[in-house]
Amino acid sequence: MKQKPELLYLDLMKKTLSFTLWPEPPMPIIIFNSGRPAVIRFVVSVVSKVLDLIKLQIVKKQDFLESRRIVGGIWPRYADTMIGLKRLDNLQYCIETVLSEKIKGDFIETGVWRGGACIFMRAVLAAYAIEDRKIFVADSFEGLPKPDADKYPADKSDKNYINTYLAVSKEDVENNFRKYGLLDNQVVFLKGWFKDTLPQAPIEKLSILRLDGDMYGSTMESLENLYPKLSSGGFCIIDDYALPGCESAVNDFRAKYMINAEMKEIDWTGRYWKKE
Repeated sequence: MKQKPELLYLDLMKKTLSFTLWPEPPMPIIIFNSGRPAVIRFVVSVVSKVLDLIKLQIVKKQDFLESRRIVGGIWPRYADTMIGLKRLDNLQYCIETVLSEKIKGDFIETGVWRGGACIFMRAVLAAYAIEDRKIFVADSFEGLPKPDADKYPADKSDKNYINTYLAVSKEDVENNFRKYGLLDNQVVFLKGWFKDTLPQAPIEKLSILRLDGDMYGSTMESLENLYPKLSSGGFCIIDDYALPGCESAVNDFRAKYMINAEMKEIDWTGRYWKKE
């Protein structure tokens, strides 16, 4: 039985965005230099700069099992998303469900990295010729925020704000949309910290709410500002439930607002539920 062209297109998009069609290349050691001790960081920085003058670099071989790549268990070199095929499959299922059930609302991801999941959202709309829904792309485009330990004690020890690998500029994400031919007026960028952008976001209704903010504060700010706009029958998707801060924020929010919808497992860290 032949697959429909739109399904073949979306399958290829998932494999391309996640870079699972190709072997994972070596990673330059300079990329994760911000997390090393000061002396080692200095040495790596100096050596890397010298080698760069003669167009060389030191790399570390990536020995990952294919099964880890499929479930988004690595930080990849070239992929436009790190969420893996299982979470992309889930995103496709959720989108196709709200479309078939005619659940009103736009789509949003809070915390987009290189934009891959949002690009895939736009690809699904393109595949089904949907022109009356928007994709909101919400990120600081500067990496993760410094923890606000007074307001969110669960984030006190979080150090990811120093990791430059997680900081991808708005221009780079726009270019990623553009290279797939998917940058248009159905894509709306919300640049800034969630506490500043989400309360004022020009969003009336959502049918897909995808959270990928890692931290307690980022997760809670997304839920508090956006979950009330999620239509009944829409999906709330959590990318980072394996992280203690995110898990606590989700559990606290669901308890506070007595959300009893079954939370289902996607993979080792992904969770989702359908709003009642």
